[in-house]
Amino acid sequence: MSIKSFGAKIFASIIHKKTQKWLKNPVETQAKVLADLVEQAKHTAFGQDHNFTAITDAKMFAQQVPIRDYEGLKPYVDRVVKGEEDVLWKGKPLYFAKTSGTTSGAKYIPLTKESMPYHIEAARNAILAYVHETGIADFVDGKMIFLQGSPVLEQKNGINLGRLSGIVAHYVPAYLQKNRLPSWETNCIEDWETKVDAIVEETVHENMTVISGIPSWVQMYFERLKAREGKGVGEIFKKFNLFIYGGVNYEPYRAKFEQLIGRKVPSIELFPASEGFFAYQDSQREKGLLLLLNAGIFYEFIKVEEFFEANPRRYTIGEVELGVNYVLIISTNAGLWGYNIGDTVQFVSLKPHRIVVSGRIKHFISAFGEHVIGKEVETALQQAMEGTGVQVNEFTVAPQITPTDGLPYHEWFIEFGQAPENMEAFALRIDEALRKQNVYYDDLIVGKVLRTLVIRSVEKDGFQAYMKSIGKLGGQNKLPRLSNDRTIADQLKIE
Repeated sequence: MSIKSFGAKIFASIIHKKTQKWLKNPVETQAKVLADLVEQAKHTAFGQDHNFTAITDAKMFAQQVPIRDYEGLKPYVDRVVKGEEDVLWKGKPLYFAKTSGTTSGAKYIPLTKESMPYHIEAARNAILAYVHETGIADFVDGKMIFLQGSPVLEQKNGINLGRLSGIVAHYVPAYLQKNRLPSWETNCIEDWETKVDAIVEETVHENMTVISGIPSWVQMYFERLKAREGKGVGEIFKKFNLFIYGGVNYEPYRAKFEQLIGRKVPSIELFPASEGFFAYQDSQREKGLLLLLNAGIFYEFIKVEEFFEANPRRYTIGEVELGVNYVLIISTNAGLWGYNIGDTVQFVSLKPHRIVVSGRIKHFISAFGEHVIGKEVETALQQAMEGTGVQVNEFTVAPQITPTDGLPYHEWFIEFGQAPENMEAFALRIDEALRKQNVYYDDLIVGKVLRTLVIRSVEKDGFQAYMKSIGKLGGQNKLPRLSNDRTIADQLKIE
């Protein structure tokens, strides 16, 4: 055992003990976080506008601070972007994480000196949780790669601006610098395809032990490695034994990854976003991601079926239930207040509080009142694939409301790594799995409002071509699993 791996085990034990303290007191921990946030921001413009000095608990906070998405908070953000101080949080932010918005154009998410450390610590603690539980730490002696956006930052009125993953690249701990790939120069390449080719050349002869990134883009890296060397990734990197991912559900990719690697590799799931680092997989044995209750974020939860009501109830951590779909609402030490990030979650454990990401409140299909969500389509596909040998590279789902003949249906656009022998039978397997999860969808099939879903095979690299056509190839960009319209569907090329 090396000194570095021995040290990692000791550090993992220390962090585990610290985690247990807040983990066992969730309600008190969140109450303390809220009180601290309100106290620090009470003299800001937002705090004064919303009477923070009168807020003493979560109920009063909910009365004073309405739910907003980015567009709702934009008037305040615009003031921060222009250089004004003490607007949403004390002083000015350290960075803006720039993301693409839907109705407001570019979104500028503030990152402050108080919030930034939590992004780094959470990623570190996820790895340490794995070390503590498994006792495995030898991977720290090898090379680690993080497929991410360019670390080159711009300036916006004196504040650094860039992609979150690029900003985080500036915070890699010194003890990891020698292990970390790709090089700074390669990481700065903007064109994603050129960047992946450069990463392949830079890493192919290295002792890679940890690989991290969004599965769809890591898959592209793996495919190019295999094409270059003519052998599996696991043979190229014999000591590769930990895959870290976030952004999308890994399960639809798992079979393809195991085929590309040539063996199974343990994985850790993360739930980061520009707005905050919310959760990570703290156990290889238990389902779900540990919700980080002491990380400068106060959480509220709104039931999905109540979300579009005029004044939906906002639940706190002590009031949530298992198996309910909640819209995740956050207030943070970066100055986001009552903020709807758009994600929906379900609790799979309450001791401790572990969640699974069930979808996006804006990403659903309810053209006929079925309200099918991301988690349901992902689970249905995964169940249909079991024992079939079918491999899926990427997929999305859209409604077909006006077919040329017959009843309307859900149209599944799938790029197969290994297609099923009988496409109609495979479609029926997915349909049956989806009907078991969603009673509304089942009722529409039984009532002959909808017919069984239809699969369209997307040509090889078709989704990559689509993402490239809209300027979102690579980095932290993700393809929506499903849409309530045909914006994506009508642009895909079918075999």
